[in-house]
Amino acid sequence: MDYRTAGVDIEAGNRAVAMIKSHVARTHHAGVLSSLGGFAAPVALPSGYQEPVLVSCTDGVGTKLSVAIECQKLDTIGIDLVAMCVNDLVCMGAKPLFFLDYIACHRLEPDDMVALIKGMTEGCLGSDCALVGGEMAEMGDVYQPGHFDLAGFCVGVVEKSKMIDGSSVSVGDGVYASRSSGIHSNGFSLVRRVLTPSVCDAEGIEMASLLTPTRLYVRLVRDLLAQYRITALAHITGGGLAENVTRVLPEGCHVMIDASWDIPPVFHHIQRLGPVDLAEMRRVFNMGVGMVAISPDRLDHPDWFPIGRVVSGVKGVTWS
Repeated sequence: MDYRTAGVDIEAGNRAVAMIKSHVARTHHAGVLSSLGGFAAPVALPSGYQEPVLVSCTDGVGTKLSVAIECQKLDTIGIDLVAMCVNDLVCMGAKPLFFLDYIACHRLEPDDMVALIKGMTEGCLGSDCALVGGEMAEMGDVYQPGHFDLAGFCVGVVEKSKMIDGSSVSVGDGVYASRSSGIHSNGFSLVRRVLTPSVCDAEGIEMASLLTPTRLYVRLVRDLLAQYRITALAHITGGGLAENVTRVLPEGCHVMIDASWDIPPVFHHIQRLGPVDLAEMRRVFNMGVGMVAISPDRLDHPDWFPIGRVVSGVKGVTWS
């Protein structure tokens, strides 16, 4: 009896690590003080901060993984993993510094690991964030053959005086949106129930199109913060506009949403084929809006468009 017979292939893990090193190294910036392979990853705080505050978050990609596995397309799901973390982190005005991942699988296939890490690399490069480490766990007794799970962890930094927490949102502030790239990584338990392979075939919908990766908002948000006063930011994930925007509102502030933007076709497909009630669609999905910014300024920016205004009332959101 040996470890491989018990379900863990140490050599495959070593091969996977060797294969991903060059991809990971592409993401490293001057603050990263070691290469991949140590017990931990030291990262220096960037200079120029008077009162630096570390901001951290963790997330996964949910059952979107199942679609990736069914389509045998693993090269973009790593982008989703990074995006779900860094998009949350920038809502506090923070700059991402570094990212780590956790991959747990039934059997470690080096080529699959490389595909996943390459996606994370692209996500980190698009977010100016270093991929500094992670863990690959082979657990055949826990996961079914061909299945795996992902988790991501991100740390960023922000000047204490520039943290964004929504406390300065005021009546009269404008509410602006930046478009999503599609479903992103929320609501896939419902998506998979409605858009089954047979339904997609009948409707001419490519299953792989559901894997369009979550949009990265880091550079877009940082560009916005450099030009305008922003009182709150909300990443639109599970819970839709109503729940996620409500999270950043102070008491006494209510947001009226004017739903006049063009909603991507995939949401119309889900609503029609479910059928799914419109209120449920709005509660589960981003409906074409991936990030919301609230500002007392008029945002004149090609990537942002107005969707509502802050009024006096009970903390919450109303769609019109």
